[in-house]
Amino acid sequence: MAIEIGRVCVKTAGRDAGKRCVVIDIIDSNFVMIDGETRRKRSNISHLEPLSQKLEIKKGASHDELKEIFQKLGIGLKDRKTDPPSTEEIKEDKKETQKLEKKSKSKK
Repeated sequence: MAIEIGRVCVKTAGRDAGKRCVVIDIIDSNFVMIDGETRRKRSNISHLEPLSQKLEIKKGASHDELKEIFQKLGIGLKDRKTDPPSTEEIKEDKKETQKLEKKSKSKK
């Protein structure tokens, strides 16, 4: 079965193993871009098991477009935060963690 844009696959390796994904772009003869129940990322073709299903999607389809298609198929996808956390948010989280650690140490 050929790997092509829109082909539904199952990841066979890595931390996303066993999850369904869709090929959204072909990078070269060994790698494709995938998205779906997996993280949106580049994947080695040898780490994918193609299924018989093929979705009609355009090259580079967004996660929201895939989410709608997967819902029609009865497969739920999680929402993703589109923007990575800012440096300020990371610093605030770190400060809160340090405060909690200090409190827990002082109670012991």
